[in-house]
This record gives sequence, C-alpha cells and structure tokens, in this order.
Amino acid sequence: MTISTLANDRDTSGSMSIVIAGGIVLALSFGVRAVFGGIVEPVSNDLFDGRIEVISLSIAIQNLVWGLAQPAFGAVADKWGDRLALWIGLGCYALGLAVCVTGSTPLAQHIGTGLLVGMGISGTAFGVVLAVVGRAAPAEKRSAYLGLTSALGSVGQVVLPLVVSQLIEWFDWRTVMIIVAAMLAPMALCIPRLCSAAPPAAEAAAVPLVRTLRHAFTQPSYLLLGLGFYVCGFHLAFITAHLPNYVVHFCGGTTMTPDELRAFGLRALALVGLANIAGTLLASRLGAIYPKPYVLAAIYGLRSLVLLAFISQPLTPLSLMIFAMAMGVLWLSTVPLTSALVLVMFGPRAMGTLFGFVFLSHQLGGFAGVWIGGLYFDRFGHYDAIWYASILLGLLAAGLHLCVKKRDLRQATAPQQAQPLLRSGS
Repeated sequence: MTISTLANDRDTSGSMSIVIAGGIVLALSFGVRAVFGGIVEPVSNDLFDGRIEVISLSIAIQNLVWGLAQPAFGAVADKWGDRLALWIGLGCYALGLAVCVTGSTPLAQHIGTGLLVGMGISGTAFGVVLAVVGRAAPAEKRSAYLGLTSALGSVGQVVLPLVVSQLIEWFDWRTVMIIVAAMLAPMALCIPRLCSAAPPAAEAAAVPLVRTLRHAFTQPSYLLLGLGFYVCGFHLAFITAHLPNYVVHFCGGTTMTPDELRAFGLRALALVGLANIAGTLLASRLGAIYPKPYVLAAIYGLRSLVLLAFISQPLTPLSLMIFAMAMGVLWLSTVPLTSALVLVMFGPRAMGTLFGFVFLSHQLGGFAGVWIGGLYFDRFGHYDAIWYASILLGLLAAGLHLCVKKRDLRQATAPQQAQPLLRSGS
C-alpha cells in the first residue's frame, strides 16, 4: 500500500466523521424546529385566547431571522472557524427554547421562539454544516457527501415529531418543550468534530471574500438560485407550521379527537422526514448524472403536482399519509443540489457566506409562508388560497431553474496572475 493510498484513506475517514457529526447536528437542529407546528394551537389556547396568528408570527420571525443571520454565521465560519459559529448557534438555540417555555406574552414568544431560536437554527443548520462538509470532502465526492449529510439530517425530522406526538398527549406544552430542549445536548459532543481544513493560502489570497461576494451578485444564475430557493422556503415553512392545524380542522373520515388529530399531523411530518432521506439521496445521485438545474426544475414542478393532487381530494388519514410520503421525497432534495451549484460556481473558499445569502432568500419565503398562512386562517378559517399560491410558486421556480447555468465563475473574481492556479483546481 502506497503512502498516497494511506493518505487518501485517512482523508476519506476524516471526511466521513465530519459527515456523521454534521448529520447529527442537522438532525437535532431540524428535529427541534419541526416540533413547533405541534404546539401552535396549545400555545395559542393557553396564552393568546386561541388566536394562532401570534405564535405563527413568532415562527415566521424564526424563519426570517434564520435567513437574515445565515450570511453572518457563514462569514464567521469562513473567517474565524466553523466551530465558533456552531457554538454560538447552540447557545442561542438553548436560550431561545428557555424563553419560549417561560414567556407568556407575544413579545416574549417573538424573542424566544422567533429571534433566538432563529439564530440558533442559523448557526447549526445547512449554511454552516454544509460549508464544513463541502470544504472537507474530496472534490470528486462533494456532491455525494453533501447529499448524505442532508439525508442524515432528516432523521431528526422523523424521530422528534414522533416523540413529541406522544409527549403532547401526556404533558402540557411547556413540559414537552423542556424535554425537547434537553435533546439538543448531543450537539455539544459533535461540534468539536466539525472543523474543516482552511483553504490554501494561495487560493485565499487569489479570491478575496469581498470580491467574490460583489461578483456573485452580478451573476444571473446565482440570483436565480436565490429566487428559486425562496419558493422552497415558502413550501417547507408553511407545511411544517400549519399542517397539524390543517389536519385538526379539516381531516374527515375519522373519530379521532383534536389532540389525536394534532398528533397524527406530527406523525405525517415525521413521515415527510423519513421519505426525505431517500429523496435527498436520490436527488444527489440524479444531480451527478444530469444537469443539476434541470433536476431542481423537476423537483419544483413535481411539488406543484403533488400539492394540486392533495387539495383536489377530501382530506383523510390515508390521503394525508400519501401526501406526506410524496412531498417528503421532494422535501429537502433541493438543498444538496443548490449548495453543490454554489460550490461549482465559486468554489469552497466563500461557501458559507455565499450559500448563506441564497439561504436568506429561502427563509424570506419561509417567513411569508408561515405568517401569511396564520393571518389567512384567522381571517377566513381555511388555507385554500395559500395552497394554490404554493402550486403557482412551484411552477415559477421550475421555470427559473431551467435558466440557471452550471459553470465555474471563480476566474472572473481572481487577479490575472492567479488564474492558472484556479483553473487547475476547477
């Protein structure tokens, strides 16, 4: 066995340990986030006279802050290290859940559930974790490793909603959220493993971060990725926050009580997470065979078809499970493809910051989906217009991604003398 083979084996082993640690952090971050849909009505009934608009706004703020803070956390990771960004994120997450449990006013919920939890997710979710994996993975395996990390992250969305669907039948919502907060503890064991090697000094000097950012915002393909990701955020946040409430009020063909229906809605979200594991791995594989923008266009188009089929039929437990399975296959399958396209366009040097800005657009869509969904339900008592808007947005995103060009844009950001080095690594 040659020295180079041993070195490659060590590199692969180190990269896989980062993939596993990153997957666990994502699983906990997204798993905790996914349970908020199950407490929308209990919190509203306990604190706000049954009005779900208040807690919907808190969750909408959570999505907005997640997006707004993502470029900042990405810049911290790019400049001062991945682990610092992750530790700050974990601290914000824990503090936000504490305020959520103890707060009894709209302002307290907006600060805890909204601001602090949003910052916590931002520091422990895709923007930082996938940047670590992208920098640590061998170039020829980046797409696969990003897909595997994203798929592992979906496990949390399977497990935690199932756990909470049981807990919420036994305990009040505050006790449930205390238990959920304790589930973040394993992150502290994984964060020390999440540290990728710094980029070579030559590359860092050749591609200044500020110049890369300035150039990225002049590229139509980069901007189109952001616009398409807005739709992804709208879909995911609206369904995560409002599906349990939708099930409680509109599911027929069953004798379940409202609490049992809410738990059933959480189990549907868990099924979404389970199907997403296979969907993310499949999308990563397809992205390695076919142009990634075309695969993304197909995902968004299929989402619109699934949504149309879902709302065209009466809501029953069976139709809900079929919808959850179908939507789950398309759920986070956009993330490894979008992040891989950012890597292709600009390289790993500024991955955290550049993907952070794309993800900001995702969370702007999430803010709109959650808040408008709550406002619309409080006023009209149903979600019909929001479902139809989701269908139209999916078709729009499919068209936008057909216009995205997959090509390396790093040369345009580098000084003339550094171009041969960049070409050799593209």
